Amino acid sequence: MTGKKERVGIIGVGRMGQPMVKHMLKHGYEVTAVDVSADNLAKVKAMGARVAESPAALGNISDFVILGVGYDEEVNAVTLGSSGVLETLGKGSIVAVSSTVAPDTVKALDEAARMRGCDALDAPICRGRWFADEGKLLALFGGRDEVVARGRAVYSTFASDIAHLGDVGHGQVAKAMNNMLLWVTSIGLIEAGQVAASTGIDLPKLRDALMLSSGKSQALEDWDQTSFTWALKDMQIVSKMADQAGLSLPVAGAVKELVKEARRIKASDRAPAWTRKG
Repeated sequence: MTGKKERVGIIGVGRMGQPMVKHMLKHGYEVTAVDVSADNLAKVKAMGARVAESPAALGNISDFVILGVGYDEEVNAVTLGSSGVLETLGKGSIVAVSSTVAPDTVKALDEAARMRGCDALDAPICRGRWFADEGKLLALFGGRDEVVARGRAVYSTFASDIAHLGDVGHGQVAKAMNNMLLWVTSIGLIEAGQVAASTGIDLPKLRDALMLSSGKSQALEDWDQTSFTWALKDMQIVSKMADQAGLSLPVAGAVKELVKEARRIKASDRAPAWTRKG
């Protein structure tokens, strides 16, 4: 593909996928999308993207496919299932997994892709929707050097930072560790906020002070963006990895249970008011 832009397909164009499409189109890429939501497809079509009826149909007209679906089962369905993209994707093509999944899932996909003359790029993304809007995501790559090189060209349209962590699977390991630390910190922020609020202190003022000291964290800085929507899935991935390694992780285990209630707390009036509204 040297000197020629990839024909990009993207499966899953929700809140994160839509700005990714916008940035790729802006940089001159031909983009085709698949999504279960007609509304999502209408939005990217209005941007200038093409739409396909199925992952297999998308595979016929793509060289580089990005997966942005939510769960391991969905990754397998849109790639390996009936009418999956690997049925039609040509030799030399790449499937880039930007979904957050277990390392084993993307490694198995890479094996299946290579049997068909293709490659998988392990490519989860970090930083959230506001950074996606600005084209400033972080991509965590795992894969062979030549696959990563092709991925950099595409992902640099919407990711200001790209880190190559190693082999396929290592991108997902990095994402799992990132998210584990995020949720450990976020649970701590709920509990610290509850204790602090009980004293009558002004939480936004406390936040400003903590951001100048060792209590500083990205989770505290971005508190308004935190929803815990994917927290349980993230911690289930960490738990699976720990079980496979035979490791006892009591903190991670506790956080896996605590995030179930944290989502409800964050959406309620019980959430610590670390930032001032309005």
